[in-house]
Amino acid sequence: MTMKMFESLYKLVSTAQANSLPPFNPLSLLPGLFTLTPLTTIAQRTAQRGTSPLDPLVLAPGLHLQPTANDLHGGEYPACAALTSGYVFRVENPATVYFLQRVGRTGCLTDLKVSAQTSPSRFLPTRDEALASLGYYAAVGCGVFAAQKVYALDDIWGLFFISNMIFIRLINFVTLRRRSQPGWFGAPEPGVQGDLFVLLSQDRWVRIRGPVDDLKALTSGTWLSEPTTLDAFFGAVAKLLVYANVAVAGHATDAGVYTIVSMLLINSGLLALDNLRIPRLKMYGRTMEAVGEPKRYFRRRDLAEQLITESGRDDWAVAMGLIVRDKASTEKIEGVRVTM
Repeated sequence: MTMKMFESLYKLVSTAQANSLPPFNPLSLLPGLFTLTPLTTIAQRTAQRGTSPLDPLVLAPGLHLQPTANDLHGGEYPACAALTSGYVFRVENPATVYFLQRVGRTGCLTDLKVSAQTSPSRFLPTRDEALASLGYYAAVGCGVFAAQKVYALDDIWGLFFISNMIFIRLINFVTLRRRSQPGWFGAPEPGVQGDLFVLLSQDRWVRIRGPVDDLKALTSGTWLSEPTTLDAFFGAVAKLLVYANVAVAGHATDAGVYTIVSMLLINSGLLALDNLRIPRLKMYGRTMEAVGEPKRYFRRRDLAEQLITESGRDDWAVAMGLIVRDKASTEKIEGVRVTM
């Protein structure tokens, strides 16, 4: 009697599950697995351009790694010297360090300039920036098209998968926007021009010139503040939703799976190409961009001698270890022995 009751209950549950859910499709795991691919294309764009209200519509692999944009510099905080005053310090802003690593070339000096942002609004890009972001806007259109296509297919689980991705991107957009508010920049020095020399790893050298206040805004402090308890909570929710999407996609239709996978692959390529074409760093209403081509030096001594001559002082070079002053030398440039 008891066995018959369990058999009847098992048949009832099996029938209910069969009627409520479509059969499991192994291929439908691809959208979730592609989403979890550890690509940093989204994080790279965030580090160079910040966040945008269109971000929730850009769906690509590695979206759960967007909060790690502050770690792309690999923990490097390069030495930096003010050629005008002789002070030596470090570049503390991780996003700026990552940009310097991208534009720097081994054995070359790269000239950069810093200026106030020319765009009338932080949300409206200039014409050049819009042309350089065609891949980003194409990814937005691709995401919207994929959502409309899955909706037309009447694929409820596929539509839930895309909606979940949009919600995850929205959470990251809000938390990152909260954490990227301007912080400490030091004492203001209006009207003063600055000249910085940055010594990066792999013998990459960068010279940055511009107003001192703009230089401070991009090199001092940090880009993203430490997450608050609320930020950490929503960040954890976003990560859990990413992994939950793998199970959700397990019941999507074949057509929905192909649509989602195609969207992820296309958007990944579009963002990767777009990141290669970003010409400048934008942050706090300032821009940093390269001026001309990097200049190659056969020896570091040649670079040190040139910058000492141009700045008229060598104390910064001594502090950075670029030169060693002889015992008989004075505060002037004469009597300086340059090291490799």
